[in-house]
Amino acid sequence: MSLLSLIDRRARWLAAAATAVGLLSGAASASLIALVNTALVRGRNAPVWLVAAFVGLLVTKVVTNALARALLNHLAQRTLSGLCRTLSQKVLATPLRDLERVGIARILSALTDDVAAIAWAVSNVPAVAMNLAILAGCAVYLGWLSWPIMLAVFGVLLLGAVAYRVLVYRAFRYLQRARDTRDELFRHFRTLTEGVKELKLHAERRRAFMQERLEPAVEALRRDSLSGLWHHIVASGWSQVLFYAALGALVFTLPRLPGVTTETLTGYLLVTLYMMTPVWGLIDSWPTFARGRIALAKVSDLGVTLSPALADVSEGAIAPGSFEGLELDAVVFAYGENGDNAGFVLGPVDVSLRPGEVVFLVGGNGSGKSTFVKVLTGLYPPSMGALRLNGRIVDDKNRDWYRQHFAAVFSDFYLFDGLLGLGGDDIDGRAQRYLVRLGLEGKLRVEGGRFSTTALSQGQRKRLALLTAFLEDRPIYVFDEWAADQDVHYRDIFYREILPELKSRGKTVVVISHDDRYYHLGDRILKLEYGTLLS
Repeated sequence: MSLLSLIDRRARWLAAAATAVGLLSGAASASLIALVNTALVRGRNAPVWLVAAFVGLLVTKVVTNALARALLNHLAQRTLSGLCRTLSQKVLATPLRDLERVGIARILSALTDDVAAIAWAVSNVPAVAMNLAILAGCAVYLGWLSWPIMLAVFGVLLLGAVAYRVLVYRAFRYLQRARDTRDELFRHFRTLTEGVKELKLHAERRRAFMQERLEPAVEALRRDSLSGLWHHIVASGWSQVLFYAALGALVFTLPRLPGVTTETLTGYLLVTLYMMTPVWGLIDSWPTFARGRIALAKVSDLGVTLSPALADVSEGAIAPGSFEGLELDAVVFAYGENGDNAGFVLGPVDVSLRPGEVVFLVGGNGSGKSTFVKVLTGLYPPSMGALRLNGRIVDDKNRDWYRQHFAAVFSDFYLFDGLLGLGGDDIDGRAQRYLVRLGLEGKLRVEGGRFSTTALSQGQRKRLALLTAFLEDRPIYVFDEWAADQDVHYRDIFYREILPELKSRGKTVVVISHDDRYYHLGDRILKLEYGTLLS
């Protein structure tokens, strides 16, 4: 994959326009130098039309340069938004188990650091084209003045470019190492933000985290980034020495050569000095493109990892159908050899669920309850066996349709800041009535489908998640240890009011619970032990 391939079709006209305008600006710049040299040589005998040409070229240069920069900014923002959108869609389309293998830190690093680096590199393509156009125009003018001298000058520049490439190779390797360290740093930042309470309470753990985890990663990032930049500085210094050596050769050698006119001498000196800016621009753009190349490799690798053979989600809305029954037929799920839970196997599981029943799922820690509900809800595809909804086998093509039949509050649930994706008549009013019922009416408001706050206790946040699940109105509900963070009052409301209400509405409810005093309220009890369903 190349940087240019990341530009979507609708934005390619922006890239083409910016590049074309940049080339025109570069040509105007080179023409200005040629015109100035001509005016200097002719002196008082310079024709009046040179003034008009100078003004025309100056206006052309200023206008095209401004236009190129404007198009360049549009291109950069278009590329940035496109990359963010594409990666986000791939994250949503990737099976949950694959996302767990990739790791959140790597995904966040790609969505923030890598995307910005790639967008910046792409946005610099027109600027590079502009500098190359200036150099090409200067080369044409120098060749017109004296092609043997031009070949000698560009031969020296080519030698410098080769040496520069050799010198920056090590810089590129250091920048690659620095990028790898950023993934590790993102993992430590997650630990810092999510474990801040535990770190505050334990001084030795805090010290060990800083000294053994965070600080080494920060130091490695600083060291590799600086080493890469220092190698680039050395390469840039070498290029400057060579460039000024070429300039010195022109100053002290050209006047001694036979047949060298004043126009040729001044032309070479002016053009050589003027070429310094685009040459340094090209040299200074190398770190940008190097970081963009490294980021592109990371994003490409992540993109392949996040590209399932068949999309895990549909781009359009899929409404759940009527629910008649769900069967798990000899379903087995096995974790891979690498990663957490390696070697754990759930199943084979044979169970059926019918409308209007409450099923308690029980078992000790590590028995496979959470894995079971992930398979049940379609988040994990079974390794063996079959899921059937209304007699229809669930496969990769209809798995997203299958998942739309579930509303769930997981033990590690995420609470959104509003009723995303939910609508209907009087959605705020219905939500407000549930707030009263769940004892949250004084804690927050629902306005325009948004919660006024989510800064609540864990128990209150779970009640708010329950409210959202209620409003989803799906045929099947899954609650993973919902009552674990609730006091006795709200536990009673959950088991004695909410579950019977869902049952009366014809909903199927699967509840993971350790509250054995409420088991009698269920229609069935399913017990898991080390991945095996006992009842």
